[in-house]
Amino acid sequence: MCLRKRSGYRPPDLINAKIYTGPIPAERGGELAMGGGRSETSALSGTGGERDMTTAQNSQRPNACCFCWCCCCSCSCLTIRNEEERCRRQKRKGLSQGTKMETIPNCEPCTKPSVEEIRLWSQSFDKLMRNPAGRNVFREFLRTEYSEENMLFWLACEDLKQEMNKSAVEEKARSIYEDYISILSPKEVSLDARVREVINRKMQDPTPHTFEDAQLQIYTLMHRDSYPRFLSSNSYKSLIHGGSRTSSES
Repeated sequence: MCLRKRSGYRPPDLINAKIYTGPIPAERGGELAMGGGRSETSALSGTGGERDMTTAQNSQRPNACCFCWCCCCSCSCLTIRNEEERCRRQKRKGLSQGTKMETIPNCEPCTKPSVEEIRLWSQSFDKLMRNPAGRNVFREFLRTEYSEENMLFWLACEDLKQEMNKSAVEEKARSIYEDYISILSPKEVSLDARVREVINRKMQDPTPHTFEDAQLQIYTLMHRDSYPRFLSSNSYKSLIHGGSRTSSES
């Protein structure tokens, strides 16, 4: 005989079972209030809720490392740009406020020009370039505009024209090419493709006039671009005023 029938055991009717809706015992209610007892369903739902809340918080919270790095990077770039601009202003300010012939380095041997000579520089660019003192002043101005290589190239070409020894001509021509024509040089001057092609062809057998076309192009560039700004600059005006003041005092 089945032991279940003899002991009066009956399996639970899960289909027709009713859900208990009566009052919760006091001890059970305390556990639920304290969060001590939770069913598997509530535990699973709670874990999911906490995960969702954590994910939402992480998505809303900015990445501190990225934020700090971006701020530091932008601040550093801004500081560098400000420092470079400050250096440029100081250079131009130092040249424009108290420019005197004594403060300009003599890149070429020359005598101190008179007030009349300084005034002649404004009449034509040729008069400025034919005067050694004028070239020194104009070269110093080009340095403030970061285009001093134009004057250096022009002077190197003038020096090459005076050379008669063939071996010396070849050596100087190669040096000029490496310093001012090569695209790898930091002092490369701005030349068009036609002039570069002519130079490359002439460099096969250099002569004192190898860079004649390039020299003319750079001369024209300085005349049209830098010379007008030089005449209106404070450096040139201060030279005229300083010379006039000196001549009146004497």
